[in-house]
Amino acid sequence: MSPFGFTPDDGDEENGKPEDLNAMMRQMQEQIQKQFEQLGINPAGFVNPFASFAQGSQDALPQAVVRDTAKKFVQAQGSQPLGTKDVTVVDNAFEIADLWLNEATVFPATSGTSSQRSVSRLDWVDETLAGWQATMEPLATGLSSAISSLLDDAMAQQSQDVDSGEAMAGPMGAIAGLLRTFIGSLIATQLGQAIGGISATATGAHDVGLPLLDPARPLLIPENIEKWSQDLEIPKTEIYLFHALREAAVARLFESNPWLVSYIRSAIVDYGRGIHIDMEAIQRQAEEAMQNFDPSQGNPESNENSFTIALNNGIFTPEETPAQRAALSKLETALALVDGWADEVTTLAAGERLPALAQLREMNRRQRATSAPSQQLFKTLLGLEVTPKLAREASAFWQKVRESKDVAARDQIWSGILPSAEELLEAEKFLMSSEIPDDLSGLL
Repeated sequence: MSPFGFTPDDGDEENGKPEDLNAMMRQMQEQIQKQFEQLGINPAGFVNPFASFAQGSQDALPQAVVRDTAKKFVQAQGSQPLGTKDVTVVDNAFEIADLWLNEATVFPATSGTSSQRSVSRLDWVDETLAGWQATMEPLATGLSSAISSLLDDAMAQQSQDVDSGEAMAGPMGAIAGLLRTFIGSLIATQLGQAIGGISATATGAHDVGLPLLDPARPLLIPENIEKWSQDLEIPKTEIYLFHALREAAVARLFESNPWLVSYIRSAIVDYGRGIHIDMEAIQRQAEEAMQNFDPSQGNPESNENSFTIALNNGIFTPEETPAQRAALSKLETALALVDGWADEVTTLAAGERLPALAQLREMNRRQRATSAPSQQLFKTLLGLEVTPKLAREASAFWQKVRESKDVAARDQIWSGILPSAEELLEAEKFLMSSEIPDDLSGLL
């Protein structure tokens, strides 16, 4: 039996090479799949993550897998079709929200105002799928690159050890090749499950703070807004207006600042570049498994717990370099700034018009503070948590800028250098550092 729980058929015991390669590969697939399931990647019942391996697919993040997984997840939870009343309520809310937002931000209404702005959960998946693909694919690409490096190292080691009788490199190379082939499907399955989960709680297309629509436009999911407001004794008109304000505000922000889309995605790209696979961790766990292996057990299944590659014990890890930490900080701060700006603009636009505004804001913060699917997605795939505290600090930052300057000065910040997490607490200092003096003679 190999040090990874793969039992070779009768073959060359000295070199540990099975005659039946297909049987070994099947056992490798089963073993690795179990390890990924321990990480929360559970493709059972959705899409076969090894299909792309069998078909030779090289996609870093197969879109069909993401879509099919997400839709099956939504169908399992249920998705109510849109009614005429739903469409009318949402359209009316956006018409009012756009008028109010014209007074609260310099960014104009989005160009796609003629498009349908209410969707079902299933339609939300279709509408946002391309955005999810473009945003998260760099992560899958980073993992694929890490696996390619692992494969190259394993093959080089194999060529060095071929005359020494060491059999470790052979299985390692096979594992690396297998991982490189279907890692995209595994990530796609996990992403699809996350998207399906988000579709049951998201009230619009921009709840996650990511640019998911191109061109940007506001969308609301009436079914989820009804669920969101289930226990609130607040008029539905106010609730729909609150969500329409937030959704339309973020849509305006993304359409008016296309560079922000690239900025957010570049942070994910930078993070993906820092992913590597710890070869020593794999070998270390393999050696421990060999020490715990009991050859007296005739059934390979009985030794299954001894022969496991604990992927959640540091094999897939980001490199703790300054660049890696900077990428995470950049993304976390950008998401908090988007969320905080939406909160500030919504509050300003609503003013005295929504009597329950304070309660609605608190409800929104409370729900975002609990483990929402979007937060689970970032934590699982990026190790990122956008804390409610940072979002509150961002909202206060935007408010202070507006009060010390005006709405135009507040929104003008999006066209320059964004504040860091530390600068959110010192709005005045940030403004002073970003101002250009009228008289530059003193600098010459």
